[in-house]
Amino acid sequence: MDESGLQQALESISSVAVAEAFALVVIASVLIVLIQKLASALAEKLSGKPRLYLLATVPLARLLIIVVTVILIVPILVEPSFENMVAIFGALALAIGFAFKDYINSLIAGLVTLYEMPYRPGDWIEVNGYYGEVRSIGIRAAEIVTLDDTVIVVPHGVLWNTLLANSNDGSHNLMCVAELFLEPNHDVAQMQALLRDVIYTSPLTRTYQPVVVAVTDTEEGMRYRLKGYPLEPRDQTRFISDLTARASEVCHEQGVKLLCRSRRE
Repeated sequence: MDESGLQQALESISSVAVAEAFALVVIASVLIVLIQKLASALAEKLSGKPRLYLLATVPLARLLIIVVTVILIVPILVEPSFENMVAIFGALALAIGFAFKDYINSLIAGLVTLYEMPYRPGDWIEVNGYYGEVRSIGIRAAEIVTLDDTVIVVPHGVLWNTLLANSNDGSHNLMCVAELFLEPNHDVAQMQALLRDVIYTSPLTRTYQPVVVAVTDTEEGMRYRLKGYPLEPRDQTRFISDLTARASEVCHEQGVKLLCRSRRE
């Protein structure tokens, strides 16, 4: 690297140029914050695909603002000659490469995420045992909110070597499963039909989507899995609770005993 070229480029930076660059950074930061807050507030009032599409535009808008800001700042700080560009970007690449290796890894993974979109804001994903809704996608990391309202920050770099499960994959359909263990002495076909009615009659069920009542014979008892789609992905906890409560009432009415967890463990 030509040290004289780097020194020359740095010496050409004036205090006025630094002030102008700082002002652009402040403006860009304010724009990003405003877009995030406005999009989040508007998304709370929407549902379905419009909400998912709106949330998905936030990281793209943020990336666009950052790129435009960098393009505007560089000519302000240094004369945009070939020698100056090579000197400045060469020095930055060398310094940043050594100092922020892991950070840059997450940044690159973040750019790949924006391109491939393995998850989007509004998706329900599971990473390293943590399950929740993607609240925001930054350049370095994504934030997910669990069902217990805990915020988990997931660096994009983690995804290089980690399996990721996406429950709705950008759509409004998210399958939920309520599981019951029953004693085996009962009419299985009749119980399947009754539990299917339980799903369809729930006020939280999206009835135009398929519902399934799967049953398997295990050492712990007859395992029933009630599968259906809630009206809203965010209703999944209420939906599973409602199915479980209604199914328990049906079992009580039919004289079929539920096996509690202590008996199954």
